[in-house]
Amino acid sequence: MLAFGISGLPAMGASSSSARRCGLSRTWALLLLLLLLLLLGVEGALRGKDNGEALPESIPSAPGTLPHFIQEPDDAYIIKSNPIVLRCRAAPAMQIFFKCNGEWVHQNEHFSEETTDESTGLKVREAYINVTRQQVEDFHGPEDYWCQCVAWSHLGTSKSRKASVRIAYLRKNFEQDPQGKEVPLEGMIVLHCRPPEGVPAAEVEWLKNEEIIVAAEDENIDTRADHNLIIRQARLSDSGNYTCMANNIVAKRRSLSATVVVYVNGGWSSWTEWSNCNVRCGRGWQKRSRTCTNPAPLNGGAFCEGMSVQKITCTSLCPVDGAWEAWSEWSVCSPECEHLRVRECTAPPPRNGGKFCEGPNQESENCTEGLCIHDRKPLHEIKPQNIENATDIALYSGLGAAVITVAVIVIGVTLYRRSQSEYGVDVIDSSALTGGFQTFNFKTARQGNSLLLNSSMQPDLTVSRTYSGPICLQDPIDKELMTESSLFNPLSDIKVKVQSSFMVSLGVTDRSEYQRKTHSGTFPHDSNRTFNSIHTKNKAAYIQNLSTLCKQNEMRTTGVFGHLGGRLGIPNTGVSLLIPHGAIPEEISWEIYLSINQGESSLQPEGSEVLLGPEVTCGPPEVTVSTPFALTIPHCAEVNSEHWNIHVKKKKHQGKWEEVMSVEEETTSCYCLWDPYACHILLDSFGTYAIMGESLSDCSVKELKVAVFGSMSCNSLDYSLRVYCVDNTPCAFQEVISEERQQGGQLLEEPKLLHFKGNTFSLQISVLDIPPFLWRIKPFTACQEVPFSRVWRNNQQPLHCAFSLERYTPATTQLSCKICVRQVKGHEQILQIQTSILETERETIPFFAHEDSNFPVQMGPQAFKIPYSIRQRICATFDMPNAKGKDWQMLAQKNSFNRNLSYFATQNSPSAVILDLWEARHQHDGDLDSLACALEEIGRTQPQISDLTETQIEESNFSYSRQNGL
Repeated sequence: MLAFGISGLPAMGASSSSARRCGLSRTWALLLLLLLLLLLGVEGALRGKDNGEALPESIPSAPGTLPHFIQEPDDAYIIKSNPIVLRCRAAPAMQIFFKCNGEWVHQNEHFSEETTDESTGLKVREAYINVTRQQVEDFHGPEDYWCQCVAWSHLGTSKSRKASVRIAYLRKNFEQDPQGKEVPLEGMIVLHCRPPEGVPAAEVEWLKNEEIIVAAEDENIDTRADHNLIIRQARLSDSGNYTCMANNIVAKRRSLSATVVVYVNGGWSSWTEWSNCNVRCGRGWQKRSRTCTNPAPLNGGAFCEGMSVQKITCTSLCPVDGAWEAWSEWSVCSPECEHLRVRECTAPPPRNGGKFCEGPNQESENCTEGLCIHDRKPLHEIKPQNIENATDIALYSGLGAAVITVAVIVIGVTLYRRSQSEYGVDVIDSSALTGGFQTFNFKTARQGNSLLLNSSMQPDLTVSRTYSGPICLQDPIDKELMTESSLFNPLSDIKVKVQSSFMVSLGVTDRSEYQRKTHSGTFPHDSNRTFNSIHTKNKAAYIQNLSTLCKQNEMRTTGVFGHLGGRLGIPNTGVSLLIPHGAIPEEISWEIYLSINQGESSLQPEGSEVLLGPEVTCGPPEVTVSTPFALTIPHCAEVNSEHWNIHVKKKKHQGKWEEVMSVEEETTSCYCLWDPYACHILLDSFGTYAIMGESLSDCSVKELKVAVFGSMSCNSLDYSLRVYCVDNTPCAFQEVISEERQQGGQLLEEPKLLHFKGNTFSLQISVLDIPPFLWRIKPFTACQEVPFSRVWRNNQQPLHCAFSLERYTPATTQLSCKICVRQVKGHEQILQIQTSILETERETIPFFAHEDSNFPVQMGPQAFKIPYSIRQRICATFDMPNAKGKDWQMLAQKNSFNRNLSYFATQNSPSAVILDLWEARHQHDGDLDSLACALEEIGRTQPQISDLTETQIEESNFSYSRQNGL
């Protein structure tokens, strides 16, 4: 009965259709059988408990043990449509059945066989089943499809592990393909790869140029981090095409190839030695160079930044051939009846490799024309005694007269030179300041500092000296007087704690008093033009009318100028014109005008060029000047020669523009001084000029001025905010001021500066922090974006964005918010708005005008910072060559004019042009202290002469000091 129950259990317990058709009697029999088995198990357990021993499960061969599995079913994957086989073996076992997903597998689907273990004598039963793809696909449950074995013996049952059965697959598309990269040498390379979804999970390997990468063979490569390929330090050999390969038991998949480029940025080599000067003598240039080969750029690496060639000016000493001095007088006749004369090669002596004088340096000849007595005595010794005495008296008398004459001449010349070297004078006739050709009376000052114009000790009024002629020293004797002894050495005693300016350093104690002495007629007396009387009689009215004209037309101004020159400026724009003294010939006067071209510019930028300042016209064009005039034009570029290439362009009569010069090039046609906010140009002809900038990199910066204006709209509840972004030039902002005055706008916050880069990214303007229950912004206007090209090339036109705000109630009278102006991937500015919308409660934010707004026209000496007499003395000193190097070149370098010095060398008076440029540069600050310090520093410069001993230097300094009364 027990055997029947065991063999019949799978059939009755299986979930087959035949078992369901069994009758009620068989069902009761099954229940009785199960009850019997349960009783037997309980009895065996109680028997074991009574004996106090457990069955020896560790000894399989012992009789009465539960079955144990020798082989359990393994996890399996169904590939395509091929079924899989699950196997298990157990001993001792009477039957083995499979149970899948909690249900018994029908015994007809089992395949089993029984063998005997020869070593233990136990029966070993093996069973296996087939699982098809259809069975797995039809199963739907919380877990994967699983099966386990159940082994039966007379003592009970044992269960094997659960073996899962899954359908294997590998999808085609990678979840993440590797991406190409460009990395610098020795940089890190990380290539990401996420293989396709698959069962079982796919394994990944990397291919480089279709060859498998073995990470174990290269310490620089790591492939263990989540299928990623990591190259710690990139090498040139790491450049190539990388592919991610995924595979499992089903298939292999290849990702898209990723190209990796390892590039090398270029590096400069060392500078070469400076080349020899390109001219044999005189001013020239020498250069040095470097190459971008340390290392050379590779695989698209960046080329070296900076200049590959540097040039500096040089001065080669010209060879001077020696020349003979005049022959000396013949010597006294010798006993041999010969006399000698000599000469020296010192007029000039040979230097710098020059040739020595050719010919003998002495000559001798018979002094008695060959008539000598045989005892070698000259013939005059045998003459009568009375003749000899008469001859001696005449000879000695002549020599004495000559000596006395020479002494008188030397004393006279010495006294004359001392009197001429006394530059310390008090100006009596004020026309000396105007530079006119008048008669001047000079009083000699006390012995002392020769530079002091007003000495502390009262001069001797009884001694006076009158000169007729111009104050500029054209006579060679006057130039000789203008030596460094009269200008430089006294500067060492001047303390430049200067109370007012450079005039105090040079002895002018009160400039206002100095200017009050100016002659009322600042134009040449012989001029036939009618403006002379207008200027002398109605000067105040003329200035008043001009001021009215500037208010009516803010971008144009005029003035009448003559030989004395002057300054012309357009108020509040930073544009000015400086006409030096003497630029316009005498007895000629011109009505000069200066204007800024408004509206759309006719200058069309080429390539990456942009207009950096206003177009300025000065004229009339037919005016001719003898010395360059200075035109000042403001600009909005951040000064950097590595990021900008600056050009000055001029408009021709046909409307076409031509380039006048490039700031970085050497030229003698004009000169351009590039300051942070303005450009000062020295020109020879009037016309229309503009400043263009060519952007050389994305780091080039234009400075923008950001301002916010507000006004009430037609609707009493609406309020309009207008945000302006204009070039940071006074004239550009002046247009905004004029436009807002017409609209009744109010400046809500002081303007701020924004650095706008040339990186092609746009400008964003937004309104932030609006009080939510008091104000609201109309839809779609909280943020506005302006394209890069419109900001970068706005052609001097004001750029603004308008925002419309609305009050909830009329009781709201205060507005508080923020305006954010930012460039994408650039700088930003925040403007805090805190204002009242009622006119009676508004606080006016002043906009400070330029210093030139009250004086658009200045003529004569009052237009210049440096007094004319001091200017003339500086020019006379520095224009002359100086062995110690204290010439106009040092004057230029001390005033930071270090570039394009060849332009000044072509001028008749280089020092005068340098001072004109200084005047244009310092028209607002008038920093005369810096000029005084520069002159004092030049005066302290000591000569570098190696062949002089210290004793000789001290003696020469003592002698010089004694001569100058120090």
